[in-house]
Amino acid sequence: MLLSYLKIAWKVLLRRKFFTFISLFGISFTLMILLVVYAMYDHTVGPHTPEKKVDRLLFITKMGLWAETSQSNSNVSYSFLERYVRPMRTPQLISVSSNEGSVVAYPGNQKLKLDQRYTDGQFWQVLDFDFVEGRPYTIREVKEAAHVVVINENTARRYFGASRGVVGRRLEADQIVYQVVGVVRDVPATRYISYADVWMPITTSTEDIHDPSYLGNCHAILLAPTPAAVPTVEAEFNRIVAQVPVPKTGDGKHSYQEVRVHAGSLLSTLVREEFDEDGPDDGVAKLARTSAGLALLFMLLPALSLINVNVSRIMERSSEIGVRKAFGATPQMLVKQFLVENIFLTLLGGILGLSLAAGALYLLNDSSLIAYTTFRLNWRIFLAAFLTIGFFGLLSGVYPAYKMSKLRAVQALKGGTNV
Repeated sequence: MLLSYLKIAWKVLLRRKFFTFISLFGISFTLMILLVVYAMYDHTVGPHTPEKKVDRLLFITKMGLWAETSQSNSNVSYSFLERYVRPMRTPQLISVSSNEGSVVAYPGNQKLKLDQRYTDGQFWQVLDFDFVEGRPYTIREVKEAAHVVVINENTARRYFGASRGVVGRRLEADQIVYQVVGVVRDVPATRYISYADVWMPITTSTEDIHDPSYLGNCHAILLAPTPAAVPTVEAEFNRIVAQVPVPKTGDGKHSYQEVRVHAGSLLSTLVREEFDEDGPDDGVAKLARTSAGLALLFMLLPALSLINVNVSRIMERSSEIGVRKAFGATPQMLVKQFLVENIFLTLLGGILGLSLAAGALYLLNDSSLIAYTTFRLNWRIFLAAFLTIGFFGLLSGVYPAYKMSKLRAVQALKGGTNV
């Protein structure tokens, strides 16, 4: 029966090519936009290298100091993280790192501006970088402030002319000579907490890491033992923050009233950064509701157009419907048939939409707008596409199918369309 429905659907689509084109265009264009947006979202906060264990990670990035007359906001200082975060018991591992801008290197007469990141030794254990050769620097090398460096493939090619065979060679940046101990695959700039061209021991930084101030330029990554343990880690951190002594204000005469700093998921941290949120509500739920509403509205507009097209197509087939009803077809059978036809149409549009999305992502990658970023379609995106196609097919097919099932057999045979 299903095969018969599909054959009929194919014949119907070929009968009115213009209507079919309009329907397919609306479906495929809508799906393409949704998939491109979702691919960018997934590439930014999904489980990708080096945050493969993203469901076990919590990030501490921003801090706010609040008083009645003033407030200060910045990243967190190294000393604050060492004093209050490093001693935590519930995380499996804790990493502290900082992003201090860039360094300049000169391979021959060429000037290279390299984004740098200072890290501790645990950084390489918390995250999962893909090493193409060599190794990360160790906790001991960080403690000894060794001048060692891990570089990405792009830096290796630009500085040494090759991405292999560079371990043990010297790289001079800002007139300081480092020994290359490892080369990793390029990290996309969208992974802003781990991205860099070069990674160096945090103890080689020119910043005073022993400054007792709360505000600085560091952040921490906490690795929970399991995904289920993440709330426990977050709860311990919140208890610690509640007991942190409130520092003096800038004039030194008064104290701030509150220290605001949060440990959150990669998505939560990104939302706080973008919307400058430092309260207890990270804004993720609000963003999810807004995004869902916009996505539904975006799908609703072409769905309404498709409903009108489907109603017109169904009314043209009134004689066929009358014949089927005269031979005993029930309304339920007719509804099933026309839903299958509509889902078949949306499936074709979905396949076309996936192809268009893949092409759009290829052009976006080829433009190099975001450093080292390669957007791809993965199983999560295919699942989202499948669910969207199913939702789209049902949304645009239920009403026309219902309207068709209410046609009276005698009126349908006469070409009537009143229900």
